[in-house]
Amino acid sequence: MDIWQQLFVLPGDKIEWWAEVVRSVLRLVIALVGGLGSVPILVWLERRLLGWYQGRLGPNRVGPQGLLQPLADALKLITKEDITPTNVDKILYYMAPGVALAPVIMSLTVLPWGSSRDWGAVAPRLDTGGILLLLAIASIEVYGVILAGWSSNNKYSLLGSLRAASQVISYELGMGLSILAVLLMAGQVSTIGIVQHQGVFELGPDGVSGYPIGESAYTWAPQAVSSGFWNWHFLAFFPLGLVACGIYLISMLAETNRAPFDLPEAETELVAGFHTEYSSFKFAMFFMGEYANMGIVSAIAIVLFFGGYLAPWGPLGHIPMSVFGVPVWASLPGWFVDLSNTGIGILWLVLKWFALIGFFITVRATLPRLRYDMLMKLGWKGIIPVALINLLLIALSMALQQTKLGWFGHFVALVPGVVLLGVLFLWKKSSYEAAAKEALSTALVPAGESVGIARLPIRREPVTVKMAPRVSED
Repeated sequence: MDIWQQLFVLPGDKIEWWAEVVRSVLRLVIALVGGLGSVPILVWLERRLLGWYQGRLGPNRVGPQGLLQPLADALKLITKEDITPTNVDKILYYMAPGVALAPVIMSLTVLPWGSSRDWGAVAPRLDTGGILLLLAIASIEVYGVILAGWSSNNKYSLLGSLRAASQVISYELGMGLSILAVLLMAGQVSTIGIVQHQGVFELGPDGVSGYPIGESAYTWAPQAVSSGFWNWHFLAFFPLGLVACGIYLISMLAETNRAPFDLPEAETELVAGFHTEYSSFKFAMFFMGEYANMGIVSAIAIVLFFGGYLAPWGPLGHIPMSVFGVPVWASLPGWFVDLSNTGIGILWLVLKWFALIGFFITVRATLPRLRYDMLMKLGWKGIIPVALINLLLIALSMALQQTKLGWFGHFVALVPGVVLLGVLFLWKKSSYEAAAKEALSTALVPAGESVGIARLPIRREPVTVKMAPRVSED
């Protein structure tokens, strides 16, 4: 019983060191099963959805509905011959897949799946600097791609890795500015704190903490009825939160090298880009890292903008405390209430995660690949200026709302943005009209004028059909 108390009942600051070690291992296993275990599901889902979008069946032979196809693919990759090209730099060549995959696994440490300060993440005590840690770790992954391209001694691999590096530099700035906007709204860098900032919670009888759970030392603060998706950051400071969310979604597509930003692997230009020379399990590690990274950036987007593990409406986030005046919590075991409420939060987190993964796949199925100059132009001339102006407007709105203007200060802060948008629209319109006018003046055949070719009348001659004389068989 004492072991049970140490592992699951007592709070983290009242347990022995060995219990903290066991708890850490359990949390790590949960995160690895959820993070890396989701890769086969992502592969199957993407192939089925792409098949549906493209009017074909997709994988449907291995297992029911093709569910075992990712397992067959994994077995095929692992049992393939592991080829190491002759002229590669072997140390860097073998290091690169690990360097690309390790940051993705490390990112799991501070992603919250619950509100508990002991069980809500792999390392809940590191949560105070969670977003800063995520940004630091995320910037390491591209080094694996660069090492792969450099060590392969292949021009296509090198070009692919250089493209990946410049792409990450271009879009990481925009992503960082959109994350700064969220930190400004929430006023903290804790991932659990950012999620809780997007909800309204009912406090317990003491007015400070939540309701006690059974006989344990834990408390639970359920979402209030007034809490819902309207509190999430993507709708905060409307439309500034929505702009920050859009910038993050575009940047995460570029960070993960997914279509329409998959230029580092462009098959028609670079064969397969940075992993052209990789085969067998080393290629599988790159493959796994790409899909796991897609899942991680989606989870970060949910934490930052879509309420994390919170329900879209307060009463849907937990077992009701009472129904028609009859207490429910009091009639159930404490551990069951805690487990069920945590499970409901994880369920909402998973549903939102699948929705964002569907967004990833839909974008890949519908948008063509950008040209490289278009990619750079969008990043430096589109994403970064808009993200910077958006961040300034959010700060201005928060400052004005602290004055006598109150909530009206938000609309005052939007005025510079609207004026800037109008000036930009007029400038782009005049540029477009000037370019069209120049095109007309330099055209070989001016538009609107006759080319001097008269339409000739069509002469119709009567057609006479001559029938051959019938020869008698007699």
